[in-house]
Amino acid sequence: MVRFEIRYRDACGRLGILETRHGKVETPALLPVINPNKLLISPKEMGKLFGTKIIITNAYIIYKHEDLKERALTEGIHELLDFKGVIMTDSGTFQSYVYGDIDVKPREILEFQREIGSDIGTILDVFVLPDDDHEEARKKVRETIKRAREAVDAKGEMLLACTIQGGKHEDLREECAKEMSKLDADVFPIGGVVPLMEKQLYRELAKAIVHTKMHLDPSKPVHLFGAGHPITFPLAVALGCDLLDSAAYAKYASDDRMIFPWGTEKLSELEEIPCHCPICEEISANELKKMEKEERERAIAMHNLYVSFSEMKRVREAIRRGNLWELVEEKSASNPLLMDALDFLREEKIVKWMEKFEPISKPSAFFYTSKFSLYRPIVYRYRKRLMERFVPKSRVKLVPEVEKPYSRHYRGLWKKFDGDVLVLSPFGPVPLALDEIYPIAQSVFPEKVEKDGCMDLLKRFMDKYKITEEEKYLEKGKDVDFERVKAVVDFQFGKGVSEVLLNGKVDIVKSERTEKIRNVYCDGKHVLSMRAHDGLFTLKPAGAKKLMRAYPPLRFRVVVEDEAVPFIKEGKNVFAKFVVDCDPELRPYDECIIVTKSDEYIAVGRCLLNREEMLSFNYGIAVKTREI
Repeated sequence: MVRFEIRYRDACGRLGILETRHGKVETPALLPVINPNKLLISPKEMGKLFGTKIIITNAYIIYKHEDLKERALTEGIHELLDFKGVIMTDSGTFQSYVYGDIDVKPREILEFQREIGSDIGTILDVFVLPDDDHEEARKKVRETIKRAREAVDAKGEMLLACTIQGGKHEDLREECAKEMSKLDADVFPIGGVVPLMEKQLYRELAKAIVHTKMHLDPSKPVHLFGAGHPITFPLAVALGCDLLDSAAYAKYASDDRMIFPWGTEKLSELEEIPCHCPICEEISANELKKMEKEERERAIAMHNLYVSFSEMKRVREAIRRGNLWELVEEKSASNPLLMDALDFLREEKIVKWMEKFEPISKPSAFFYTSKFSLYRPIVYRYRKRLMERFVPKSRVKLVPEVEKPYSRHYRGLWKKFDGDVLVLSPFGPVPLALDEIYPIAQSVFPEKVEKDGCMDLLKRFMDKYKITEEEKYLEKGKDVDFERVKAVVDFQFGKGVSEVLLNGKVDIVKSERTEKIRNVYCDGKHVLSMRAHDGLFTLKPAGAKKLMRAYPPLRFRVVVEDEAVPFIKEGKNVFAKFVVDCDPELRPYDECIIVTKSDEYIAVGRCLLNREEMLSFNYGIAVKTREI
């Protein structure tokens, strides 16, 4: 059984830990492809220079080479490659794609991988070509599934990678993913995509990843076979890939091509090398050109690895900081063909699926970096919740954008106007009561930006609630702090929830220094605390118990096994394997109520996973317990 857990997340990307017999691997991880016949750079060197914890090599090549085969069976794959870290092996499927049929049986090559001590072995799947018609692709998918079922019994202690095939046929990708998810598999590679990347068909690549991920068991790591150039890393990870292998560092080096964050350059066309890696600091372009072929190839391969590993670090750090989408859009500016992938991700069906995995808020601000920024899942969520959860008064006043937070400028108007003041922002209409929530206040836009969908959303919003722009003002003014609390509660927890949480005498405590809301009491009980970094609420025990009395299971709840209750009452976190069920509306980093199977209150916490994930993972934290 695979041990994989999520530590941080952004978009559908997951920074996690994968445990194997030869150590832990932080994901997303880059697996350099090792050619056992040509060790251009040894795995041992990779470990020393780049901190490589995991590599991938081809078991079929070893199997067909008598000397390598004998040594692998006698010494083991780790001794053969002189590498103490994690080794994944491929089965020969790619060779069958390149050369046609290969001389090995599926069971035979799987058992060989197990016998030589592979940490992760791969089934011999059947490569589906992009131009295969539906019938041909269906036959290959069915055969791949058949082989995977037969492989499960033979994997032993080796983690088993069952590849998802289907070519460009979405229904076959879906079928394959669903059937593989029923098996005792440990890793899910996405196969048949190398031809797409070779032709830079990034829209088709995104489709293949998404239509696979949508139907996979989310608790298992996903491997993108042949990820190639690091320009694709952010996109692949943002769509949920955890492991990415690449032979590009060596393949490009053999052709004197150098990898850079923005693309690939021919050495012959460079006067200077725009890079500060250790190789490029020591060797000039002219010196590199004058080297002997073998020495030059190794130097370029080293450079290519430095760049590739550096780019993977950028991806992991982007997940920690919550700006992975910005990095994806940055890469699309380097290669217009990546924009085709982002255009596909604007489709409502796709963004609706991604929203389930998108965190409620993030550590860093929302940066507008391209025309695709306003199609990110968090913008979709804001617009959807505005339409469904915010109930405006019968009249509104529309005002232009000013410096954030908007309410600082419009507070006087807001207090006097007998209705809602709406700011026309790029996110859509923003009621002043919601102007401090993430990502509204925590966003950076250029002075002029196309407000895609803003006016259409405004029209639908006003039509839905039959709102007019009639002006009417109050003599005494109104309690705008209470309006803010009420609006944020409904936006965050659901329409009408404020009527429950705020049903009584409400006292609002504000910061003396900033005058921002900090705590909310109802009938003397502390029900909510407002977070400064995202303008959303932390749920307190008294508030949680009020919600439990008003709403039936499973609303707001995460239900746990009885055996976990004593530990949670001590303040320990909720582990996924103890989750029985939970509210399907919960999103990563949402507030939740932890309860027993008999619906007794235990604690309040913050979700790390959504429902689909909580019920799939058997390892790692599902909810961080905050208060008993």
